[in-house]
Amino acid sequence: MKMTFRWYGEKDSIPLNYIKQIPNMSGVVTAVYDVPVGEVWSEDKIARLHQLCREADLEMEVIESVPVHEDIKLGKPSRDRLIANYAQTIRNLGKFGVKCICYNFMPVFDWLRTNLKTEAADGSNSLSYNHEELMRLDPKNLHLPGWDESYSTDELNSLLESYSGISHEQLFENLVYFLNGIMPACDEAGINMAIHPDDPPWDMFGLPRIITSAESYDKLFSAVPNPHNGVTFCTGSLGAGRFNDLPDMAKKYASRIYFAHIRQLQYHGDMDFTEMGHLTSAGNLDIYAIVKGLVEAGFEGYVRPDHGRNIWGEDGKPGYGLYDRALGAAYLNGLFEAIEKN
Repeated sequence: MKMTFRWYGEKDSIPLNYIKQIPNMSGVVTAVYDVPVGEVWSEDKIARLHQLCREADLEMEVIESVPVHEDIKLGKPSRDRLIANYAQTIRNLGKFGVKCICYNFMPVFDWLRTNLKTEAADGSNSLSYNHEELMRLDPKNLHLPGWDESYSTDELNSLLESYSGISHEQLFENLVYFLNGIMPACDEAGINMAIHPDDPPWDMFGLPRIITSAESYDKLFSAVPNPHNGVTFCTGSLGAGRFNDLPDMAKKYASRIYFAHIRQLQYHGDMDFTEMGHLTSAGNLDIYAIVKGLVEAGFEGYVRPDHGRNIWGEDGKPGYGLYDRALGAAYLNGLFEAIEKN
């Protein structure tokens, strides 16, 4: 296991030397953020990130993420050119020691929340999701926390309309087409692709979600058996689905889990949840049992403490403040060490 920390590049409010001070922190998870989706990441831009990490004595072995263009998800004629660009980015990243790319195949939106600063009794705040509140929104005039500036209203409506005829099976076939197109580059560069589960793991605004459960994983590995085709095991995304047995999944798929996002949820009813501190006692997910499942099945991938709270007066990027994620890393380090020694 290698402990890592999400870092949003030179504009991140958290400096690399702070991250380095977190015990057992091997490296950062980062990306090139100023290249349009679908274009090739140049070696110069990758080299700049790599240099900054190296100067801070941190590795840059995980990229999150190289976004997948919507035309690839939609299966448009332009996808072959875009897949070729993606493959070249993989080759370029491989030249700088990258070993794993986290990505998702969620149409239009990736994660969805209804409140970015839900306040807890102790004064901390975190992300939360209320399904009824989300369903009350007008799909033709959406204003979502964290997404209001992502698309103009016209752009968003055009995208939603493009997906109106796309079934779950068609979207999955487009994912398989994409993966088959990039696997040769992964073989060449020695990079594992780690698909992130849909967050939350159910259809949204008529958009199909296809990476939601153990059945999704079985289908994915059967369709693309190449060992470079793997997953990011996000406990929060999968855990939002009460139907998922996370400890069992951790153990079953450990050999294909190349990256683990570990975070905690507190359930409210059947679909609503609030993100909590990482401890098992803080919510409904058995973080201890999940880590135990990974360790016992021989997991050797990367881990990062996922969405934390804002605590101690920090007004950081929602889910990505320094303090609570550092506490989460310390807790996870302890779990892994104890279970491995036992």
